[in-house]
Order: sequence, then structure tokens, then C-alpha cells
Amino acid sequence: MEKESQRQLVILNEIAEGRPVTQRAMAEKLGVALGLVNLYLKRLIRKGYIKVSTIPPHRIKYLLTPKGMAEKASLTYEYMDYSLSLYRQTRKTLREGLEPLKQKGVRRIAIFGLSEAAELTYLTLRELGLEVVAVVSPDGGAGDFLGVPVLRAADLKKEDPDLIVVPGFPKEVPNVNLLKENGIPEKKIFSLIS
Repeated sequence: MEKESQRQLVILNEIAEGRPVTQRAMAEKLGVALGLVNLYLKRLIRKGYIKVSTIPPHRIKYLLTPKGMAEKASLTYEYMDYSLSLYRQTRKTLREGLEPLKQKGVRRIAIFGLSEAAELTYLTLRELGLEVVAVVSPDGGAGDFLGVPVLRAADLKKEDPDLIVVPGFPKEVPNVNLLKENGIPEKKIFSLIS
């Protein structure tokens, strides 16, 4: 899904909620300049997707038209299709990255982190028949994550996993040093991050 379509969907969703909304608030939500939101709104008005009504002087209210509701539904479907496609591709990439571990005889795995990437990694490891013995929280352990105990890095040695898988995004990499600081050898740390 194109960025422009995503932004239009966010704007249409904001207007559809019926709460007073400002261009500034939309710009912040989208992470774009105020002028760009103004441009999008003008375009959506010109296409007949939204209507503008003046309430008190110098205040305007945006209303979704029936044509705008149909466009919102269409963009929502497109976004869901895009998201599911991205999810399937991510799962495929994870399988390709994790399957060699099984072939090398790795069986007991810990996952580092509590992110969405950790969830997808957990699902993929289970699909491959690998045992997830613990999840390591960079912020300290407590409770469980998808039914797996959450541990502090210092407590990971007790579980003695064959490998610690580090899913996630490059900005999370500095946290991996926490494993090394707690005596986990580098050869036991497997990063999915290039």
C-alpha cells in the first residue's frame, strides 16, 4: 500500500470518529508537516470524500460523505490485504532464517525481548518444533510471555538454552550487550538482525 493511501486512510479514520480534530493533530499523528495535511484535506474535499462545515467563526468541522465512507472501506481493505501480505512474507523470512537452527541440532531456545518481532519468532519456532524455554526481558524478568517464563538475563543460565535468538529491529541491538554482560557466550547468541 502506498504511503499516500495510508495517510489518506488515517485522515478518513480520524474524521469518521466524529470527534473534533485539527490539522495540527492529524499532522502529529501522521508525522508529517501541517501543510501536507492541508494538501491531503483539500484533495479529499475536491474528490468529494469529505465535506467542511463552519461551526463558530474560525472553526471548521470535517464530515465524511457517503463517497468518503466507501473510499475509507476500500482503503481499509487494501491496508488489511497489504498487512497480511507483509505478515506472510515476514513469517516466510523467519522460517528461512530459523530452519537451519533445527538442522544443526538446536532444540532449546530462549528469545531475547518482548516485542512483536519476538511474538512472530515464537510462533515460527513452535511451527518448526523447537522448544522455547524462556524469554529474556532487557528490563528484568517477571510473569510470562505467550505462556513462556520471562527471565532476567542473569537468570538465563539456569534454563541452559542451546541458543538465544535475538529478533527485532536494529535499534534494539545495544540491549544484546546485556546478555554478554551476564556471561552468555557470543556463540550462543543468534541474531536475526542483519
